[in-house]
Amino acid sequence: MSSVATPGPKLELAPYKSLSNEELAARIQKVRDHFGSELLILGHHYQQDEVIEFSDLRGDSLQLSQMAADSRDCRYIIFCGVHFMAETADMLANRPEALEDRKGERVTVVLPDMAAGCSMADMAAIEQVEAAWEDLGEYIDTNDITPVTYINSAASLKAFCGKHGGIVCTSTNAPAVIEWAFKKTSRVLFFPDQHLGRNTALKMGITNDQMPVWDPYAEECGGTSEEAIKNSKVVLWNGHCSVHQMFKAEHVHKFRKDIPDIKILVHPECPQEVNDIADLSGSTGFILKTIQSAEPGSKWAIGTELHMVNRLKKEHPEQEIHFLSPVVCMCATMYRIDLAHLCWSLENLAEGHVVNQVAVDEEVSKWSLIALKRMLEVV
Repeated sequence: MSSVATPGPKLELAPYKSLSNEELAARIQKVRDHFGSELLILGHHYQQDEVIEFSDLRGDSLQLSQMAADSRDCRYIIFCGVHFMAETADMLANRPEALEDRKGERVTVVLPDMAAGCSMADMAAIEQVEAAWEDLGEYIDTNDITPVTYINSAASLKAFCGKHGGIVCTSTNAPAVIEWAFKKTSRVLFFPDQHLGRNTALKMGITNDQMPVWDPYAEECGGTSEEAIKNSKVVLWNGHCSVHQMFKAEHVHKFRKDIPDIKILVHPECPQEVNDIADLSGSTGFILKTIQSAEPGSKWAIGTELHMVNRLKKEHPEQEIHFLSPVVCMCATMYRIDLAHLCWSLENLAEGHVVNQVAVDEEVSKWSLIALKRMLEVV
């Protein structure tokens, strides 16, 4: 039986912004107690600590969506992340077999602040990708290209891959996914993050001269040349993560000079110049596990989002942990979700109002799930 009340007046956001964190926390907990197991609050690793405190599940984007979708009791998901993550949660939680199991009852997915987007995901709009696909067809046979989209992308791009024989990848399984693609075709179009695509392909023996970068704003041939496209193995999209783009080789060199026995641990969304000289490179989950299993007294400089690094520092005082960049690098869009937005969205839900619901179009969801399924079958 649903714990949502008969709708009362919709609650406005503005009054919540003047409340103390203590009062917001108490009110959030009250709603959590009211809904019980019907409600799951998901907190991405990059979230603020005060939001993570109320997360029922904590992880990376796909992991969170899968865990929530597997819950038999959950009917409401509050995703403290960014928009594409909430889309994935909606698609997985409301996939046909899950709906059948719940006798048609949908899980409602809410993003506390709709302005919590992703600058990387926004660098590849569906219209741009469709136009690029058409333009590539002027130089090479698109039947011989497999489109691969990073999980950090809009549902419409996942659907594009589903329709065109393509696939989704994460930063963990990108090598296996690209290997799968090369068994089908001789080329890959990788979007939206050029750095993950490049760093992955380089480790597979593909060279930079086989990886032209396609700029969707260029007037002709994606800003590259017909020859480069014809000689390509991986066509990279001109996109990046604004957080990981900030890390530089000079940051690595300075830490190694100042602390000779330090280990450099980075995310593969970092530029090649950083990824190539790091001691270890891997996904958010990989970074977390590496620190959790590291020897006491070990020293680390970590190149990923600031909130996560600071949380690792706090949780592992037995190690010496540094943030790799002297410049503050936090995910500004993720930071938009605070206790005020979380409390506002929860109390509206308890009052019978769904605010900021994320619901993916049925056709888009169908094709996206095909691309996601291909990925899950690869690894």
